[in-house]
Amino acid sequence: MSEDQDPTQAARWFYDPSTGEVEQGRQSSWQGRMGPYQSREEATQALEKARRRNEAWEEEDRRRRQEDDSWGVDPA
Repeated sequence: MSEDQDPTQAARWFYDPSTGEVEQGRQSSWQGRMGPYQSREEATQALEKARRRNEAWEEEDRRRRQEDDSWGVDPA
């Protein structure tokens, strides 16, 4: 069954960052949609959730770069 034929997707929520709208079911192109989310409230928080994840990933990247930069350096 394709994703478009899946009836469970119609009950899920999506966020369209180009319009700022929360949509139930697939109303816009996959290119302009974040989700699916289990609830309308969760979909309204899509950008904030993405921002928090990006910050965490960036911090992890910084930490790993520091570890890589110090690899092989004599701590004395």
